[in-house]
Amino acid sequence: QMQLEESGGGSVQAGDSLRLSCVASGRTFSAYGMGWFRQAPGQERELVAAITAGGRTFYGDSMEGRFTISRDNAKNTLYVQMNNLKPEDTAVYYCAVHTRSGDYYSSQAYDWWGQGTQVTVSS
Repeated sequence: QMQLEESGGGSVQAGDSLRLSCVASGRTFSAYGMGWFRQAPGQERELVAAITAGGRTFYGDSMEGRFTISRDNAKNTLYVQMNNLKPEDTAVYYCAVHTRSGDYYSSQAYDWWGQGTQVTVSS
């Protein structure tokens, strides 16, 4: 099992930026693909961005171009840089470990979720 702890959320204005971090422990971080998901009240969990062990990246539909996922294997840390934030980006953001082969876009392919960090964007 891998333990994950997110940080970096907060309340910002539309157009602002935030960088979320996810520190991992318990297993070899560099061996796993990782993902950021978000969930707003009453909505399903959706992919924000994902990154494979080799560094290939994937983004949710409304995120590409504004968000950038990265990882620092030396620090066992996953990041997502979020620019030009919009009120519709308001959600709890989670990091998770991609443990099943295939689809990086589906939350079903991930295990070992963090507790989440709240991002609130006001207009």
